[in-house]
Amino acid sequence: MTALYDDTHPKMEALQIQLWRQASPTQKMNMLAQLNASVRTLALTGLRAQYPQATAEELRRKLASLLLGEELASKVYGEATHVD
Repeated sequence: MTALYDDTHPKMEALQIQLWRQASPTQKMNMLAQLNASVRTLALTGLRAQYPQATAEELRRKLASLLLGEELASKVYGEATHVD
């Protein structure tokens, strides 16, 4: 098996894969939910830094555009307001 990560010791990577395989479907879904929440938090933090004057609503709309793509975000949330 080839390494998944260049920065992880092969024994630790094997242990991680073993733990993933042993995890129940519920545990795997919880891990995915946590990863999803982390990605959203990081993206929103980046948007706040990029658009410090934006309102919470404007930031949520920009996040939707990142996550869904502009076309779907526009259909769901309406046209984006331009904040610089």
